[in-house]
Amino acid sequence: MFRSTRRLFGVSAAASAALLALTACGGSADHTPNPPPTDHVLRLSFLQDPGQPPDPDIFYAAQGLLLTTNTYEGLLQFAPGTDKVQLQPLLATSWTASPDNRVFTFQLRQGVTFHDGTPFTSAAIKASFDRRTAVDQGPAYMVSDVDSVTTQGDYAVTITLKAPNAVFLDYLASPYGPRMMSPTGLAAHAGTDHDQAYLTTHDLGTGPYTLTDARVGSHYAMASYAGYWGAKPYFTSVDIPVITDTSAEQLQFNNGQLAAIMHDLPSSAVSSYIGNSKFANYSLPTMMSNYLYVNPHKGMFTDQATRMALLKTIDVKQIVQQTYFGRGGVATQVYPPNMIAASYAKQNVSHDISAFAKVVSSLPAGQKTITVGYDSGSVDNQLVSNLIQTQLAALGLTVKVQPYPTSQIYGWVGTTAADAPEILVNVGWPDAPSPYTWAHISFDPDGGLNYLNCSSPDVTASLAVARGTGADDEFSTAGEHASATGCWLNMADLNDFMVAQPWLKGVAQSHVVSNPNTLRIAGLSVG
Repeated sequence: MFRSTRRLFGVSAAASAALLALTACGGSADHTPNPPPTDHVLRLSFLQDPGQPPDPDIFYAAQGLLLTTNTYEGLLQFAPGTDKVQLQPLLATSWTASPDNRVFTFQLRQGVTFHDGTPFTSAAIKASFDRRTAVDQGPAYMVSDVDSVTTQGDYAVTITLKAPNAVFLDYLASPYGPRMMSPTGLAAHAGTDHDQAYLTTHDLGTGPYTLTDARVGSHYAMASYAGYWGAKPYFTSVDIPVITDTSAEQLQFNNGQLAAIMHDLPSSAVSSYIGNSKFANYSLPTMMSNYLYVNPHKGMFTDQATRMALLKTIDVKQIVQQTYFGRGGVATQVYPPNMIAASYAKQNVSHDISAFAKVVSSLPAGQKTITVGYDSGSVDNQLVSNLIQTQLAALGLTVKVQPYPTSQIYGWVGTTAADAPEILVNVGWPDAPSPYTWAHISFDPDGGLNYLNCSSPDVTASLAVARGTGADDEFSTAGEHASATGCWLNMADLNDFMVAQPWLKGVAQSHVVSNPNTLRIAGLSVG
């Protein structure tokens, strides 16, 4: 069963209730709510294109998680509606783990069919794992240690790993974890790319919804699956246009054309919605943090002491106060929130500009220009970047602020990243609640979120030990080693701030602490 060595801490029960409850809104009495739809169509939006196909063995970003988590299912899931991390059954109804976290046995749910109509059986597990390995994208590491998959009839299976892994069950429940795909469908559409072309515009999952449209940069849609094994969703279809202008997105929402906005609202919009009784707003617990990344391959920042001096120069308190009021706070740990006890992996970066000011003053004039980059889909990080620009310009640097598309940022991983900026600010979160799933993808040299390719042998060695034991003190040591590189600074711990029409019910109850910017659509209804 679920291991007892991992300790996860959230906010207090009272704070949790407050986070999950609808925020009380003021506003004038003439703010008449928009009427609910009568056609069972849920209208949402993406502020930017997902940037990657809605293929769960490839997709590794934020906007688009709505598609993969509602069309596909894994063996396990995390409980919605709480900041507490709790494993729940999904396509597996029960499970056991060996004492050394190497052998896992699952009983499987019966009566489930894939969207192509074929039955879900134990044969799908190896086929799905093999496909993820063959595609070999960012999430592939979650099955890289699988040594064997042994079936016991159609509805039981034993998975044996090559080495102990205390976080394997978390992988299976992760929003980026291995999803079950139809073996028949995989064989029929394999082509020469392991189904990648097919799964750009189709799906082979078991989820409550099936993908019906995927036009890159324009429009996505889902329809409820008539053969779904679980409770039938209220909404029979989900319409998701890509609206690249945040003002246009808010206008459509304000006019009642969209049911909700689930991501990337700028601070000015947050303030206006909190005070408007026409709409419901939610500040929901997550594992999201806003990180500052320093490029160890460029200019003055090739020096570790200079990187550390830069981190002390950033006035994080000012940035958080001006950007994240009501939905975030200054981070005190290397890891994202709700992941590891508050006493572990502390960040001890006091604000002090003196050391970095000396570095800047000693530089030749031609070396005093740097770039601060941010994801082009994040209005908040445009503001954060501008604040950093102002802080560093006061010391004599010429600072350019540059937006980058998500796909370009991910393209730097594992490369020399010649076109990457000296500083990157980007919101991040773990693949799953275990500290390993953040530390590995962020700090290890082969990590999928190690955008600027910084690494430390001390971090990797500590993580290798922690992975087998799940012990918080080892993860804490790894985090402290990561901080010592000067490559990473956790600036702010963030909530998921969403606004919705007041008739949309089940928002807080359909939100999962590990799944940012998305909801379980089958849990939503009109009321």
